[in-house]
Order: sequence, then C-alpha cells, then structure tokens
Amino acid sequence: MGLFGLFSKKKKETLDEGLSKTKENVFSKLARAVAGRSTVDDSVLDELEDVLVTSDVGVETTLKIIRRIEERAARDKYVSTSELTGILRSEIASLLTENGSTDGESFALPAGKKPYVIMVVGVNGVGKTTTIGKLAYQFKQQGYSVMLGAGDTFRAAAIEQLDIWAKRVDVPIIRQHMSADPASVAFDTLSAAVKAGTDVVIIDTAGRLAVDEEMMREIEEIKRAIRPSETLFVVDSMTGQDAVNTAKTFNERLDFDGVVLTKLDGDTRGGAALSIRTVVDKPIKFVGMGEKMDALDVFHPDRMADRILGMGDIVSLVERAQQLYDEREAKRLEERIAKDQFDFNDFLAQIQQIKKMGNIKDLAAMIPGVGKALKDIDIKDDAFKSIEAIIYSMTPEERAKPHILDGHRRKRIALGSGTSVQDVNKLLTQFTQTRKMMKTLQGFKGGKMPKMPKMPFMGGGKLR
Repeated sequence: MGLFGLFSKKKKETLDEGLSKTKENVFSKLARAVAGRSTVDDSVLDELEDVLVTSDVGVETTLKIIRRIEERAARDKYVSTSELTGILRSEIASLLTENGSTDGESFALPAGKKPYVIMVVGVNGVGKTTTIGKLAYQFKQQGYSVMLGAGDTFRAAAIEQLDIWAKRVDVPIIRQHMSADPASVAFDTLSAAVKAGTDVVIIDTAGRLAVDEEMMREIEEIKRAIRPSETLFVVDSMTGQDAVNTAKTFNERLDFDGVVLTKLDGDTRGGAALSIRTVVDKPIKFVGMGEKMDALDVFHPDRMADRILGMGDIVSLVERAQQLYDEREAKRLEERIAKDQFDFNDFLAQIQQIKKMGNIKDLAAMIPGVGKALKDIDIKDDAFKSIEAIIYSMTPEERAKPHILDGHRRKRIALGSGTSVQDVNKLLTQFTQTRKMMKTLQGFKGGKMPKMPKMPFMGGGKLR
C-alpha cells in the first residue's frame, strides 16, 4: 500500500526506478564516501568536495564550505565522520543567513511605507507572473490591499495572464496596450495606488536575458522611474548553476533586494539556492512549491539545508496541514473514532481536507527522496476522483454502515460509479485499514489526535 497506490502499475514502475536513482542524494553520497573512516581528514574533505560539486552546489560555494569545516576541524582538534552530516547542515544553514541577514520570516511588510512597491524581474519563463499572483494572494491574506501593474508589455499574452491572476485574487490591475512604455505603466500603477491608499503595489516586468543590453537598460529605467521599495529577482531553481550566473549579472545591473526561488517542487535539491545566496550576497525571501495560489512560502534556511542534503521538507508539509486544522471537526472525529463510528462520510470529509492542501504531487515532493522521482509522473488534482465516485454511489445507509456492503451492493456501486467490483473491494480494504490507523493514532498525546488533518487511505487515491 502506501501513497503510491495513487499510480497505475506502469507509473509505479517508473516511480520505483526514479526512487532508486534518487537514493544518490548528498546524504547517501556522503555516507558512502566516509564509510570505514572515523575522522574527518584531507581525504574525507576531498570526497566531500566532489559530493557537493556533483550535487549542484557551485565550486565557489563548495570551497567556502570546505574551508569552514577545515577551520572547525582544526579548532576542535578532532571531528568524527559521524558528526560530518550535522556539521555540514549547520554550515549550509549558516551560509544561507550569514552577515546578519534575516531571510524570510513572514509576509509582513515594514511599517510606515505606503504604498510598498515591489518590482519583480528575471529572465523569460521563470514564473514571474505566477509569483506575482501568489504574492498578491499572500499579502491579501495578511490583510493588505494590493494593486498589480502589468509592466510586461513585450511578451504576447503577458497582460492577459496577469489579468487572470488579478481576477483570481480579486485585486485591481493597471494595464495598457501591448508595446506600451513599461515605465509609464509602472508610474501609472504607482499613481493609482497612492490615490486609492493601497498598501502594496507589485509591478510585473518583461523577461529578459542578462546579455540583452537594450532590455537591461530598460529595466534600469523602470527602477529609476518608480524607485521601488524592493526589487525581487525570480529564478527557476531547476536551472542549477546557470541561475547563479544570471543572478550575478542581474544584481550587478539592478542591485536587487532579494530572490524568489520557483519550481522547488520539481527535480531539484536546492543547491542553486545556496550558491545564489553566497555569490550575490542577497537574501532568498520566498520559495515557490507548486502551481496552487497558496504554493508560495517564506524562505527557511534550516529547511533548505535539509533539502540540499536530501532530507525533504516534512516541516512545511506538516505546517500546510496545520493551516487547515479544524479543532471542532477534529474533536468530533475523535469521538466517532473512539466509539468505532468512523464511516464513509468521515472518510469522504478527510479526502476533502487533503485536497485543500494542494496538488498531491506537490505534497509528495516534500517527502524525502520522492520529489525527484515524481518528475516524470503525472499526478493530477483529480487523483481521488474514482474514490469519490464510489462513495457517492453508496446510499446514505451504506455510507453510515459499511458492514452491510455485500456482494450485490458492491456490484451496484461499481456500476453506478463507472468502476469495477475489484475497485470497490480495494476501497473497502483501504477504508478498513484507515479505520484501524485512526484508532491507533488516537493513542497519541494522552488520547488526543495530532493537530493536523488526518491522512486517510495512505493506501490509495486513484484506483485504476
């Protein structure tokens, strides 16, 4: 069973292959490199250097880490290989926050600056417009009023794309026609925001290559025209060390204030994050973890260190679950489980809770060793569709009394849901296992359920 019951047999085979390859993360490479050695010496550090460079941590950053570990080994006189992973994690986290930088703690904005103007820049295709939509959503959730400026007047459909996000988030947008002067759009947006008393202004800009001198001069002119409170450089984390070089060039021209890393839910360990932070000496402020509107989070150095080492991001997964925690519903569920009354109505409710957490692929990517393996596997938002169809095909009595589901009823349910009797039987098995799991979980913390939505049926979603 397990989470991978969501996939077809063919997809599962692909996943298994991917998982096998994924085992070679920084953590496992390091363990193999120091096997049979007790102390950290020059040969171990040479192995560590190779491990980091081949794990998408840039050469410059790798050498800085090695120097720090050398200094620590010299200071402590003795450093065992068993301590190396912990030391490495500590040094990576330290590099991500050095020089007193306070990498993202919340979406709160500085007081006394209204409107707070954010200009978003980067190359083509990194997810700038999507990031703007997510930022607008997060700021609005914090109680701020937001206005968007459609400053990308170069790319076809860019204005329409931002307009769609504005409608989704329900915030105003200032726009002009294609080929309009982007500096003029930005200035008009700022003027409208001042007049309306808006808290936050976010300006989109056209994607541009750092080698395009004319486009780089244009973005410099936009910045001079509006004097933004903050300039954010958006970068696709999957581009690896190329992202570092691009960040360096953009920073030399714009002196941006912070970085947004996108597509961290994809095939990446986050090594580029460390290199960018080290090379440009600017804080990483936000990270994009999926396609959903709320799939943007503040940057957490410790969690990124875990990710680089191949330890996943379980903390973020739990936090996302806790955001949806409903104390009254949890108490009701606890009582039903205690009385052995957990039924398909409760089961269905738990599915709805999990769906609210986001795309299953995005959630699974937070589990150590899974993200990379899922790269080529299509997991859609309707992964639970067949389960829901089966439950909805049950009568109210059958949902409340699963034990009455005999062969005749199962055949009728399969026909009504467009599935097979085998699928119905599989769901009933999963339901029984979930029921037992819930009963076991009730023993946590003096009989209280953990404060997060329950994860039903870790044995399956899509049945066929």
